[in-house]
Amino acid sequence: MSNKKEYILEGLCCANCAARIEEEVGALAQVSDVNLNLMNNKLVVGLNTAGTDITTAVKKIVASHEPSIKVVDLSEQGDNEDSTSHSGSEKSESNEMTHYLVRLGVAVVITVIFSFLKEPTVLRFTFLIIAFLLVGYEILLSAMRNIIKGQVFDENFLMSIASIGAFLIGDHVEAIAVLVFYGIGELLQDLAVHRSKKNITGLMDIRPDYANIIEGDNIRVVSPEMVTVGDTILIKPGERVPLDGIVSKGNSFIDTRALTGESVPREVLLGDTVLSGTINTSGVIEVEVTKNFSEATVSKILELVQNAGSKKAQSEKFITKFARYYTPIVVYAAIAVAVFPPLLGFGSFSHWLYRALSFLIISCPCALVISIPLSFFGGIGGGAKQGILIKGGNFLDALQQVDTIVFDKTGTLTKGVFEVVKVAPIGNVTPSELLELAAIAENHSLHPIAKSIKSFYEKSNPGISIVSAQINELAGYGVSAELEDKIIYAGNDKLMLKNQINIPEVNVSGSIVHIAVDHSYCGYLVIADELKDGVSDTIRQLKEFGVRRTIMLTGDNENAAKEIAEISGVDEYQAQLLPQDKVSWFERYKSEVIGKGKIVFVGDGINDAPVLAQADIGIAMGGVGSDAAIEAADVVIMNDEIGKIATAIKIARKTKSIVTQNIVFALGVKLLIMILAFFGVTSIWFAIFADVGVALIALFNAMRAMRAR
Repeated sequence: MSNKKEYILEGLCCANCAARIEEEVGALAQVSDVNLNLMNNKLVVGLNTAGTDITTAVKKIVASHEPSIKVVDLSEQGDNEDSTSHSGSEKSESNEMTHYLVRLGVAVVITVIFSFLKEPTVLRFTFLIIAFLLVGYEILLSAMRNIIKGQVFDENFLMSIASIGAFLIGDHVEAIAVLVFYGIGELLQDLAVHRSKKNITGLMDIRPDYANIIEGDNIRVVSPEMVTVGDTILIKPGERVPLDGIVSKGNSFIDTRALTGESVPREVLLGDTVLSGTINTSGVIEVEVTKNFSEATVSKILELVQNAGSKKAQSEKFITKFARYYTPIVVYAAIAVAVFPPLLGFGSFSHWLYRALSFLIISCPCALVISIPLSFFGGIGGGAKQGILIKGGNFLDALQQVDTIVFDKTGTLTKGVFEVVKVAPIGNVTPSELLELAAIAENHSLHPIAKSIKSFYEKSNPGISIVSAQINELAGYGVSAELEDKIIYAGNDKLMLKNQINIPEVNVSGSIVHIAVDHSYCGYLVIADELKDGVSDTIRQLKEFGVRRTIMLTGDNENAAKEIAEISGVDEYQAQLLPQDKVSWFERYKSEVIGKGKIVFVGDGINDAPVLAQADIGIAMGGVGSDAAIEAADVVIMNDEIGKIATAIKIARKTKSIVTQNIVFALGVKLLIMILAFFGVTSIWFAIFADVGVALIALFNAMRAMRAR
């Protein structure tokens, strides 16, 4: 049994309600941790004991806040059922909205008609009471329910007290107006949040709808979930690739923009890999499926983006806590405004009560509680559109505080495409003999340098197979191969020194692979790697963004490391490092940035997993199709374009700027109108703007975060 439960809360749009639901579910004795992601309405609950049933308790908590919300247990809900349920939920929400608008319209008409009757009559009072209840009875009932539960300071209570207070002091029209505009504001907020969610998820609309599976001479259209590994599927021009696989027939150009942000289609030929979520733009191709849909690239990416909202930034956590204190403080301030000035002889009680009601209306923190998480999720969605997967708001927030960036060399700063550029035998060994010894030793290694040696040998000796030997791979050193009665060593200086083999001093750029048989040195191969395009421009741009220090760590020799460092423009480098040396050096650099900012490590996400895990932000380059890269890093650059690191920082800064704007704007306007209300300069109408208007403006501003450039 799983120790985790997942629910969808259909119809949830209220950020305040979401925060309270999350808090109350987290307080259950059976629950170890809880997270409610408002962007996809998913409630994930960690359980102390596997198999514990808390569904009834969760439904009760949700109903106590929003009775109209439907709680769907994902463990009991199939895909088809979920789709039907979601459709039914949207229809139900549409009906509720229609009924609410009708009530609102009737209340407004009644209020307008009887507002012209200035004289207080029983008929006028009766109809205004009816209008008041038509538009406000749900708010009043919710406030009463929450008061009974001891939850006083929520928006329903505030609006109830403000409207009832206005009604009691004779401002009947304004009392109804408070509820009308609050209702319209809530409606517009819900629509804005719904639209924002739709726009953000639309940025990653890469889920395939169907697959054309080939069965003999027939083609059957099925759901991608029904296709298994080994099946062959047909992909026509214009169709989205439904599953990961290898081209078994045909050739075409594939649009990878949705995954990598690249605008130029990539050509795929027989034997090439294609990834789910991309689009076939030209020829018809047949693809042999290599991964089930649940393990396919598109599923991994969608899951990552959808769950990104669960990792909250410090700003989000701060606002949630801030709202708990802000609202009660303003309410107590309203009480003080209503009570103390009249007691001190500065006017009538009704006069100051009217001003105090403005405080109650202004005190709703909706503008902040909704817009800030929406800003971060918009930034995450905008990054995904650029081929940058950011795993949470906390990492997006950290990206604009970067002080130091540490780069791995191979595959990060360089292309990772190696070529043998020199074969240097020693003594009586011929070049062909040295190359054969190297190929035998490296035959079963998956390291890029080993692959380059094997490829060079096969090109130099077409049709000749490499002799098989017993291989022992030594991480950070090289390999040894047992062949008949001798041992072949192929690796770096450290491997030779470890086996007490004397080597000459080699002063060339590139990676050096020394070759020895038993304890006899045979020569070396020089392997060259090329710097990626745009590396030096990116390093310069990072400096302009305020990154104080750039460092390169590599296992390559001093000469090769120095050359790459000088060309790329990094500040420092460390060469000839073993995997454990990289960890040690990174720990040292990390200790030096404490209190100054964040440290980032950029690697390939596979070999560098230990260092990625220790970084404040781990960035994996070239994550397309690599499960290990997606798992290991906090940010995944879906192609090998190093310039996307600068783009990620730009997105982070833009998002942070929008968050700051919303905080300053919302609190500034509310404070200003509270001061003006205290001195009697404004009316309740301004207070309504400070609540509803500010919330909507903050929401629309938050939506800018998804438009990444």
